[in-house]
Parts: sequence; C-alpha cells; structure tokens
Amino acid sequence: MKSSISSKGQLTVPVEIRDKLGLQRGTIVHFEVVEGGVLIRKGAGANHPVDQVFGKLPLDRPVDVLIDEMRGPRPRRS
Repeated sequence: MKSSISSKGQLTVPVEIRDKLGLQRGTIVHFEVVEGGVLIRKGAGANHPVDQVFGKLPLDRPVDVLIDEMRGPRPRRS
C-alpha cells in the first residue's frame, strides 16, 4: 500500500490499515524514526484526566437534559 504526503505535510492512511487498526478521526498516532524508515503506532490511552474517564459515567438521560436541569432551560433559537 502507498500514500503520499500533501503540500501541507499531511499523510492519508489507507482505508485497509485504518479499518484493521481501528483508526478514526482524532486517533493519536506516534511516529518513531527507525533504521531505514519510520514506524507509525496507534497511540495508547489518553493522558488527560478528562479523556481517561470520558464515556464512563452511566447516564439514564441525555446530557443536554441533565444540563438543563442544573442550569435551567437554554434559550430557544429563532
């Protein structure tokens, strides 16, 4: 499989590799220079405390409903 680097320095990872490794938009990848090339690895868990607990809280209602209960209803858009 091949890809090329864009004028902005961006690289497109082929879909077969993205699917196999579960790479999605926002997935962190690490680059390591090795003899003869570069090794790209899928990033391990998040480092920020919020990222580590994101999605872990079991909710019985949508977040917007909970926020409305805490702050009061949001203004309606016209």
